[in-house]
Amino acid sequence: MTASSAPNPAPPQVLLAHHLRQLKLPTFLRKYDHVAAQAAREGLDHPRYLLRLAELELIDRERRMVERRIRAAKFPAVKSFDTFEFAAIPSLNKPLALDLARCEYVVARENIIALGTSGAGKTHVSLALGLAA
Repeated sequence: MTASSAPNPAPPQVLLAHHLRQLKLPTFLRKYDHVAAQAAREGLDHPRYLLRLAELELIDRERRMVERRIRAAKFPAVKSFDTFEFAAIPSLNKPLALDLARCEYVVARENIIALGTSGAGKTHVSLALGLAA
């Protein structure tokens, strides 16, 4: 067999893309070129380059996991305490609501009951607590 009849090996980028898909590392696949260029500009060594990629992968996985859980919860809307107008409902105990947002009741396996008249913010607070949890 001559050297000219040997099959051409796949370029490294093709193999890398294949391997990253097989390993289920989509963020590595999307970002490795960009992060490599950034690392080269900043003079980062290989371990720090890989660390950045791994951190991006972990952040992206956590974001996707939260999005999946929110979809699985089938909330009628996504509400948070950032958008809640505490001043509009002065009877609502703001410190208690924000304390509940720390979700210690989940660990303690305690229930929460929301009581109040129509328009008292029960749904918004419940959705915000669900999102926080």
